[in-house]
Amino acid sequence: MPRFSIIVPCFKVQGFLAECLDSVLEQSYRDIEVIAVDDCSPDGCGEIIDAYAARDPRVKALHLPENAGLGRARNAGMPHASGDYLFFLDSDDTLTPGALRAMADRLDETSDPDVLVFDYARTYWWGGTRRNVLAHVLAEAGEGTFTVAEHPEVLDLLMVVWNKVYRREFVQEGGFEFPPGYYEDTPWTFPVMLSAGRIAALDRICLNYRQRRQGNILSTTSRKHFDIHDQYERVFAFVDSRPELASWRPYLHRKMGEHCLDILAKPDRLPPRDKGEFFRRTAEMFREHKPAGATVDGELRLLEGGYPAYLVKRQAGRVAGEAGRRALLVRKAAAGRVKRGYAAAHARRSLDPDLAVYSAFSHRGVLGDPAAVYRKAREIAPHIRGVWVVRSEEEAAQLPDGVEHVLLDSLPYRRVTARATYFVNNVNWPGTLVKRPGSVHIHTHQGTPLKYMAADLLTKPGARHGVDVPQMLRRADRWDYSLVANIHSELVWERAYPCHFTSARTGSPRNDVLVDAREEDGAAFRERHGIPADHTVVLYAPTRREYRRGGHVDRVDLARFAADLGEDHTLVVRLHPSLSTGPARGLGLSDLHRRGVLVDATDELRVEDVMLASDVLVTDYSSLMFDYANLDRPIVVHADDWPAYAASRGAYFDITAEPPGHVSRSYRELAWLLDSGHWRDEESARLRSSFRTRFCEFDDGRAAERVVRNLMLGESMPSPSPLVRVPGPATGHDALTPSS
Repeated sequence: MPRFSIIVPCFKVQGFLAECLDSVLEQSYRDIEVIAVDDCSPDGCGEIIDAYAARDPRVKALHLPENAGLGRARNAGMPHASGDYLFFLDSDDTLTPGALRAMADRLDETSDPDVLVFDYARTYWWGGTRRNVLAHVLAEAGEGTFTVAEHPEVLDLLMVVWNKVYRREFVQEGGFEFPPGYYEDTPWTFPVMLSAGRIAALDRICLNYRQRRQGNILSTTSRKHFDIHDQYERVFAFVDSRPELASWRPYLHRKMGEHCLDILAKPDRLPPRDKGEFFRRTAEMFREHKPAGATVDGELRLLEGGYPAYLVKRQAGRVAGEAGRRALLVRKAAAGRVKRGYAAAHARRSLDPDLAVYSAFSHRGVLGDPAAVYRKAREIAPHIRGVWVVRSEEEAAQLPDGVEHVLLDSLPYRRVTARATYFVNNVNWPGTLVKRPGSVHIHTHQGTPLKYMAADLLTKPGARHGVDVPQMLRRADRWDYSLVANIHSELVWERAYPCHFTSARTGSPRNDVLVDAREEDGAAFRERHGIPADHTVVLYAPTRREYRRGGHVDRVDLARFAADLGEDHTLVVRLHPSLSTGPARGLGLSDLHRRGVLVDATDELRVEDVMLASDVLVTDYSSLMFDYANLDRPIVVHADDWPAYAASRGAYFDITAEPPGHVSRSYRELAWLLDSGHWRDEESARLRSSFRTRFCEFDDGRAAERVVRNLMLGESMPSPSPLVRVPGPATGHDALTPSS
């Protein structure tokens, strides 16, 4: 008996069907059966599923004699299912890598619940991806099982069939089946969820929900949308047959009204001539099923009036919206005039020679190179008042004690930026900030560049998407100094930013703590994340990909990687900052962190702490490798898609030809390097030494001091001294011992 029976109804999806089936059959978890139901499709769906069934015994092809519709096609597949769990997968959607394994593990953790609810992401025809905005509901559901009465928020999730798997015996005992017509998921999902005694949640994106440009049934203008009324009648009939569910009637009554009004408001659902009839039918149902004493508020009050009143309200809303948009434009124009007037007024006042303004990573807090300069200035130039710009109160709440700050674009922000002499940032300041004569703008960048930046992106249209290069250069015209850690960076920045700044060979201030690293420096991070002191910590830091919209591509199976490292090792993963709030976290990383399989360090504010706690870095093309080289600890470059990456983003040199350590071009090679011990052999040390000589030449542990003394205090400080390194933890014990 397989663990999952995956039922895939097929109708006019021949362009998507192979991708759907491949996403299932290529899963690492193989204890499945696939029941592909050809719903008398007029295209090649039948032949496609026959071909899959012929070459994979896990696939059963079922051909219906006539078109039954999506719901009944699912029903037709259920008698053929023998698995523990039923999974209804639409044939234009796809599973994410590792999805079935994650589901199976979660089912085992929760001792086979009636229903498992998982997360999904919308994938758009133009390449965009957007995670379910209510994903937090799954994260907040807890470790165990629950009922909808205990966590009613789960009913706020999209009420569809395909974001859940169902215990087959539970479905059979409940007699659940799909009705004909549109919105067939509604009278399935509500009865199932309300009846389930044990529900579990999986906070992981397991399915890509394809948003088709055309061909989506629910986006087709038709009277078939009237089916929604019959579907809710079935829901109410189910509740009426179960007295113990009577308390849910007010919720379902409200849900029905909201759902129908949403359909009515959609411009592409109902024929215009039928909208009045739809409204009247909805209003009748709303009155008929209204529970005694139920209150009606908000937009639902429209259903207690007539259709003409509804139209007046809708038109008023559109007019108000347009008026609001116009008013917003007027307010923005007025605000711009106020800001310009405010700046002009302060321009008549002298600069404050003892005021410095700092920002990092688009105003996220005391981070990176600017933070290192700030701390050093407080130490050796305490008379210089340092003020940080943060983008919100949330970031402000995370600032260390005693740090003065202003919110971006607030009145205090305008005051300090109008008077400050020193501006330190690793991202360009907003275009509205006017550089006054006598002010000193110090741009620290965000490390040594491997990939194309700024003006060099003009030759890479894919990588340039969403980047206004001319505006970027106009903002860079305000720079006085550009900090560099090596000659390579100096040449790149002067080419990528054709502006009038001076390159300052200071080194990278944030790397001072790496140059002077001691073995105990990473202890706090390890203790915070429960990492045993004797574990070897492998830091995996992948970068974003420009050849994939959204930037995230799974190059390594993290669960497998963590397991292959062995029991005495801890895998720490840090995603690129631009991926921290997107679907990448939900594609397994958050779930694996929750289960203790690995440590997700993406949200760690200080990347320096993460590096200090690790023994070896595994990365692809992240600039983190240039900083990490200062630790003189092993680095492995996993370059399995280097040609595609270099072609799409552009690179200043071939990292596979001049690497900081061994290079793997497949997961098998990566696993072999770590298992065999070659990751830390003499060749690895030779490559790292050559890399450090080239890219860490100005990092001597005094970069921040050099910035403060030379660029802020006007003193003269000697050039960087020769490289001196303290051995890091990776040389202190035999890590990643080869397995027997």
